[in-house]
Amino acid sequence: MRIDSERLKLFLLDANLITEKDWEAVEKKAQTANKYVGDVLVEEGKISEDDFRRMQGYILGIPFVDLETEKIDPEILSIIPEPIARNHNIIAYRKEGNSLEVAMLDPEDLEAIEFIKKKTNLKIKPRLTSRDSILSVLRQYQKSLEAEFGEIIKKETGAIKPSPVEAGEALPEEDLKKIAEELPIIRIVETLLRHAIVQHASDIHVEPIEKEVVIRYRIDGILRDAMVLPRQVAPGIIARIKVLSRLKLDEHRLPQDGRFRIDLEGEKISFRVSILPVYDGEKAVLRLLPETVKGFTLEELGFYGESLERIEHAIRRPTGMILATGPTGCGKTTTLYTLLEMLNTTGVNILTIEDPIEYRIARINQSQVKPDIGFNFANGLRSLLRQDPDIIMVGEIRDNETASLAVNAALTGHLVLSTLHTNSAGGALPRLLEMKVEPFLIASTINLIIAQRLVRRLCAKEKSHTLGPDELASLGKGVNADRLLEVLRKEKVIKAGESWKNVKFYQPSSSSDCPDGYRDRIGIHEVLEMSETIKSMTVKHSTSDEIQEQGRKEGMITMFEDGMVKAARGITSMEEILRVTGD
Repeated sequence: MRIDSERLKLFLLDANLITEKDWEAVEKKAQTANKYVGDVLVEEGKISEDDFRRMQGYILGIPFVDLETEKIDPEILSIIPEPIARNHNIIAYRKEGNSLEVAMLDPEDLEAIEFIKKKTNLKIKPRLTSRDSILSVLRQYQKSLEAEFGEIIKKETGAIKPSPVEAGEALPEEDLKKIAEELPIIRIVETLLRHAIVQHASDIHVEPIEKEVVIRYRIDGILRDAMVLPRQVAPGIIARIKVLSRLKLDEHRLPQDGRFRIDLEGEKISFRVSILPVYDGEKAVLRLLPETVKGFTLEELGFYGESLERIEHAIRRPTGMILATGPTGCGKTTTLYTLLEMLNTTGVNILTIEDPIEYRIARINQSQVKPDIGFNFANGLRSLLRQDPDIIMVGEIRDNETASLAVNAALTGHLVLSTLHTNSAGGALPRLLEMKVEPFLIASTINLIIAQRLVRRLCAKEKSHTLGPDELASLGKGVNADRLLEVLRKEKVIKAGESWKNVKFYQPSSSSDCPDGYRDRIGIHEVLEMSETIKSMTVKHSTSDEIQEQGRKEGMITMFEDGMVKAARGITSMEEILRVTGD
């Protein structure tokens, strides 16, 4: 929803909310950045987002509602399902007779209004609200759903009869099939899946132990106990997961891998399933992969400054390789997908070979490897090269053959993006040498290496502190404190001449909405550009430490330093950086 720029200007000047000079500067910046002038006004701090939205409502004749402190009746809240509310920023907050009042960020989102009108058969009255109001109400969904899920689990678990076999023994296939189709088991598994989606979990762990089944969710990278169920439900839950994943019900001795997808009120979620035999039965781990995830920008992922410039320079080159490195689950694929979306124009042919395809991207041709029929990364990459590609993404370089093919693809006129499992950006080059790739080929093809980890974001930055002498001495043992201070000055966290006593760090502050003091995650990165010196060091088989040190000399900010900048800006805590980097 946008107000015409001229109309907006007249209102702001008439109300003395902005000067003519300020308006001209903001308008010029909006034109340069190709942004709406209202968005730039908020970004520049000329007007708060709340005030801007109130003003929009006044000009357009749409009532503004503030729901930040409102407790909405769960029955009314549930009229619009949580995924729809989150994706379309729309909240049902009041119902009178045949009319439903909904708060929205964009009251002109006719598609969302029409969808709710058809679903509820009510007259919809749109109201304008703020982003903070939407976030506040979305947290109420979680509380009401948790109570609902707890009741369902308790009720359905009580309806399950004890298993006739001893713990650790397997039921016959016919019995397992029957249990998997029983209504209580179906409801329990469906509830576990829905609860995980609501909690924004990345993984679900179903772990049988001697007398019970522990359900754990990984949320923001931390594994947490979600609930404990009686031991008698274990065979049924595992059998139901196997049925959904089309795995063998009667196979209990070997690991099995599968996949299934559910459509939860308009939100498509894929589940990657791994079943592993353990002492007390079978353990299941389900990885959640939202298919309708929104695209990110590099800034939203945590890139800024010189690191951001290096990446933007690298993706403008028509050939070469860009590598994202780090452990499993550190966001490498999300970073590459973000780069692909930036490169995804009508003039290029982009192909990927992945295991698995985590997110679907329009106009990009994505292939899933199938090792059981011989379609692996190496064979897939050979086929991709016959499809006239401009840009190729290889999900992961795992072996010598894939590494050689990827390097040769970059050498023959393609831009290749891939991931590699190393601890640092500098470690990627020796890793490729270990895979028997010729040093001169590595030096002539690799443009950029990104290493990353994910850290939890602070909900609020209320508790601040500075580092005392002991903490500084301890910090100095693992890192160069003087260099780190220079990085903080360079990134304008502190002013020139200021010292450690001017650097504030923040601690997590728990609340009812944010029990741990953290919500969501952001990346910490190091971006290594292939300079002539580093190319020469690669040919000479230099160690990862030597390459890393040269990268620092050439201006590379390390992951730890990047993390400390984000900690000093109140995005995360210093404890979180130390936990993730191990420094």
